[in-house]
Amino acid sequence: MKSEREIVEQPVEQLLYARLLDWGTRIGLVVLVLTFAAYMGGLTSPRVPLDQLPALWGQPVGSYLQQTQSPLGWGWLALVQHSDVAGLVGIVVLAGCSLVCLLALVPLYLRRGDRAFVALCLAEVAVVLLAASGWLTAGH
Repeated sequence: MKSEREIVEQPVEQLLYARLLDWGTRIGLVVLVLTFAAYMGGLTSPRVPLDQLPALWGQPVGSYLQQTQSPLGWGWLALVQHSDVAGLVGIVVLAGCSLVCLLALVPLYLRRGDRAFVALCLAEVAVVLLAASGWLTAGH
């Protein structure tokens, strides 16, 4: 039986992944809070005026996109100067921070000669990037 004083050591790759994920989520949340504050405080102009949102929320997504003339896919990047669109940056940071974590593990696994783990990390990154690219959606 282990005593309470024994410390369980975590593998280096788990600690690295956890540390990077912790920082990535903190940064993503700060970006979300700041962009929401800018939106609610009127620091920058939104694309869709706040008073129009209640009428648009109940619409099907296609109708919403048409009525607001919102772009599809990554077209929102061209509109990031608007406070209602800027919040997407925080979501992208949160969604993408696992990619940074996986890529940070690649050199560690390469030094160890763990080619299978290198391949798994790179494959996971490739799948996420492919999904985010929009190439898998209809019309591409």
